[in-house]
Amino acid sequence: MASSKEILDRIKSIEETKKITKAMYMMSSMKVRKAKQKLQNTEPYFNELQNEISDILYHFPEMESIFFDNRPSDKKEAFKKKAYIVLTGDKGMCGAYNHNVIKKAEEIIKGEEHYKLFIVGELGRRYFKNKKKNIDESFRFTATKPSIHRARVIAELIIEAYREEEFDEVYIIYTKMKKSVVEEVMCQRILPLMTKAFLKDHKVDKNMEGVVFDEDDSEFLIEPSLKVVLEKVLYNYFIGFMYGALVEACACEENARMTSMQNATDNAEKILHNLSIEYNRARQAAITQEITEVIGGAKALKKKKKK
Repeated sequence: MASSKEILDRIKSIEETKKITKAMYMMSSMKVRKAKQKLQNTEPYFNELQNEISDILYHFPEMESIFFDNRPSDKKEAFKKKAYIVLTGDKGMCGAYNHNVIKKAEEIIKGEEHYKLFIVGELGRRYFKNKKKNIDESFRFTATKPSIHRARVIAELIIEAYREEEFDEVYIIYTKMKKSVVEEVMCQRILPLMTKAFLKDHKVDKNMEGVVFDEDDSEFLIEPSLKVVLEKVLYNYFIGFMYGALVEACACEENARMTSMQNATDNAEKILHNLSIEYNRARQAAITQEITEVIGGAKALKKKKKK
């Protein structure tokens, strides 16, 4: 059995660790609330952008765009060069968050030959680099404190590479929060956009139901052109989607860290409880030993006096 001093030192050490995990839990909790508030503040704007795209596609169904999957040339390609944007964290202590994202990415690219990884987050970038995967070394973005500016820069890089036909399809792998305690790693194609997905939930004005317009319709004035307007709306949509994914991933990371720190704090309390019992037993044993030694010494003196 360890001495009472050793047990006391360990108790103090665990109490200090518990203070740290509790503080990290509070910080993560605050970051999760801020991230959720960011999503709520920006969702109406980007939902309206999606509705605008749906309206354009509905009223101009024959229009072809590099950003949609309705071009005949896309269907003739023998193989697709794919790009995967993978959102991981910059640091650990968040349970299985990073492991789940990396595992999902590895499952998806398994067997793929024509692909490139664009990694957001230091942990994911370091992992895939050590695994000798085909990653873009110049693509370096942090996962913490997501912003519209960062989303715009990432969107511009990806769109420009897509325009230059460096790849034919773009996917994003990130974690989405289904419920407060349930997270799911998603893989979603963002380029080219799927036309059916936009038209599936399209809500048509009752007064305009069944009416299809073309670009030359005199009732509509689209300047400078339908193509330019659509590409501008799509550009903002990509930025919004990227920003939403960054914020969602950040919220999930902090939520996972919050859960991990709560579990660590609970485990520390259990260990402290057990150590407290062990410390009391060690003290009692030491006191019993001292009493035994005193009684033994008194008996020895008594025998010595009798002699």
